[in-house]
Amino acid sequence: MIKKTPHPVDVHVGSRVKFRRVVQGMSQEQLGSSLGLTFQQVQKYEKGTNRISASRLWDIGDALGVKVSFFFEGLRDLDMAAGGFSDSEQSHFNRQVNSTEGLKLNRYFTRIEDAQIRKKILELVKALSVSDKET
Repeated sequence: MIKKTPHPVDVHVGSRVKFRRVVQGMSQEQLGSSLGLTFQQVQKYEKGTNRISASRLWDIGDALGVKVSFFFEGLRDLDMAAGGFSDSEQSHFNRQVNSTEGLKLNRYFTRIEDAQIRKKILELVKALSVSDKET
């Protein structure tokens, strides 16, 4: 039996749903509840395993406070022939930034008003990183 892989557009749209949901501080369960779905269905949408219909995408945008076009932003960066992003480093970066931890870190970090504290946190993260290619 051949395992079907999600279409890159479905994966992208799902990752944008997850991005917005986490930035809003909403759980999969909360989003699902507002849409009359289970958290498992939201999870499948976010992974691109299940496609999101146009009407459902409209409802998700409404629940997350964005227009439907938000979910398609960055789609030009996809290389459909390769089945994903054309630049593997950019793809790795996007996976990290769009991970639950990355999204939460960004959400909380941007709430820190003191620029000196933000700078010290960046220095700490840099010191803790295993392979820092920046100087």
